[in-house]
Amino acid sequence: MRRAGYWVLVLGLWVVIAGIGGLFWVGAHLPSIQSIDVPKRPPSVQIVGMDGRPLATRGEMGGAAVPIKELPAYLPKAFVAIEDRRFYSHSGVDPMGVGRALIANVMRRGVSQGGSTLTQQLAKNLFLTQERTLTRKVQELVLAIWLERKYSKQQILELYLNRVYFGAGAYGVEGAAQRYFGKSARQVTLAEAAMLAGLVKSPSKLAPHLNREGAEKRAELVLAAMGETGAATDAGVKAAIARPAQVVRLPGAGSVNYVADWVMDVLNDRIGNLDQDVIVETSIDPVLQAAAEKALIDELAAKGIKANVDQGAIVAMRPDGAVLAMVGGRNYAESQFNRAVAAKRQPGSAFKPFVYLTALERGLMPDTVRDDKPVALKGWKPENFNHEYFGPVTLTQALAMSLNTVSVRLTIEFGPVAVTRTAYRLGIASKLEPNASIALGTSEVSLTELVSAYAPFANGGTAVAPHVVMRVRTAGGKVLYTRNADNLGRIIEPRYVSMMNGMMRETLLMGTAKKADLAGWQAAGKTGTSQDFRDAWFIGYTANLVTGVWLGNDDATPTNKATGSGMPVDIWSRFMKAAHHGVPVAGLPGLDGPSMASLLPPINAPAQPGVRPQTAPPGQTGIDGWLLDRLFRRN
Repeated sequence: MRRAGYWVLVLGLWVVIAGIGGLFWVGAHLPSIQSIDVPKRPPSVQIVGMDGRPLATRGEMGGAAVPIKELPAYLPKAFVAIEDRRFYSHSGVDPMGVGRALIANVMRRGVSQGGSTLTQQLAKNLFLTQERTLTRKVQELVLAIWLERKYSKQQILELYLNRVYFGAGAYGVEGAAQRYFGKSARQVTLAEAAMLAGLVKSPSKLAPHLNREGAEKRAELVLAAMGETGAATDAGVKAAIARPAQVVRLPGAGSVNYVADWVMDVLNDRIGNLDQDVIVETSIDPVLQAAAEKALIDELAAKGIKANVDQGAIVAMRPDGAVLAMVGGRNYAESQFNRAVAAKRQPGSAFKPFVYLTALERGLMPDTVRDDKPVALKGWKPENFNHEYFGPVTLTQALAMSLNTVSVRLTIEFGPVAVTRTAYRLGIASKLEPNASIALGTSEVSLTELVSAYAPFANGGTAVAPHVVMRVRTAGGKVLYTRNADNLGRIIEPRYVSMMNGMMRETLLMGTAKKADLAGWQAAGKTGTSQDFRDAWFIGYTANLVTGVWLGNDDATPTNKATGSGMPVDIWSRFMKAAHHGVPVAGLPGLDGPSMASLLPPINAPAQPGVRPQTAPPGQTGIDGWLLDRLFRRN
């Protein structure tokens, strides 16, 4: 016994020496305790809609830091009850928890449990990686003890609540409450507090939008723990279990991330580098965002496979350039590429309004007649759909029917440079090639810039700049940026606005977009289809809203003859009906009388089934596929 006691003593001494040596080694690999301070949290960007409700968040934190005194008392108590019941009695490390974890780890021959206190979890989140090793665990213990000596329990708990991860990209109780419940952490109910507290154990597995049943069962365990510790009354626990927290779906939850990415791209230009939490107020209407997303996704789901169309985009803006809705693709989770902003595609005949405006500004009139007949230019022979021609036609009829030959003749008559200058003046920012084929929209543009270039027709001739950020302020309310009116000036004279609106109105009344349905409103616009049916467009507008739709494939493979007059017009109609519901009717600038079709001479030709493009040389485009269906036919 004496010998056994001797060796136990020797072994214990060596264990102590090894432990002390290990602590010194761990300490040597930590920064100087005197120099360690709680790192400043990366700034959070909360993006809100025009109604002030959150749309998305960016940054490592999902929400602004909230003082613990502003939270419901049961919220921090929920975390203490389920994560660290002896939080207020230990000094950063809970020996009982560590012992329990050591036994479990020995039994499993690895690091499977941590026995971490809230202070240890905070130390890990602030200073360490998520690596599960013995060295990291010892570092965690040392830092936890340091935190307890430097900060009060309330300060530690407040730091923890504002730093812990809750899944779905949400950090901190404020970000998590906004993400899952659509409200501030200051307003969460007992059931919601319990669900939040339950998530930190395994946020990726228990996030309620992915695993509702698991999140609710975990919340029940939290509520039971709160009842056992006196953090909640029995009646409160029973009521919370009977009515579990309901997770909200943010309006346009998926597609609004395209908007959020765009906001982050332009934010630096507005306020420079971020060094504090900010709230970005945008022009996005959550209701219209959801309507645009639904219109695009539903149409692609119903007809996309048959038409061999995989992607689409929508931009809707007020005539002053404020973007109210933007959908950059059919599924943000699968592809974050924003086709509304970043994709450059051939607009086809959707470019023709710039050709006709150029002609009007140089003396022609809507009823000016030009010949619709074959044209040849240095071996290039652009032709109409089905190779059919109508002879003498007015400019209004030619634009409504999207006749290629007339657009090319006008471009040759006034010069491609003049056409490109008109497009630039109206808002096209992409490089345009000043050649005859520009008449058929061969130069690539983005959907957003094309929609903004149509806006002057809707607002009476004033230039606009597409924008989404209206104001930026700190979480404390200090305003860092406010958007002022652009005052870019008039770029189209009123008489030409009136002429163009009258001509493009006929596109919806009797032309390529006559399927567009927006009863009670004066609307105008233009369809477009690019070479080999690679892109299908429709840009249409009222005095209230300018909306553009693009459909196609990311790899520019041809669709199955999808045209601007088909799916894009259908999507536009579905969205615009929702967008104009309950909105007072207003007429387009300069359109007070009857439609121009009733004032124009009929075409001396029988009704034709359509016009169709001949395959053009590389870089050229065909025109829209559509049915004339008795277009301008004599009675």
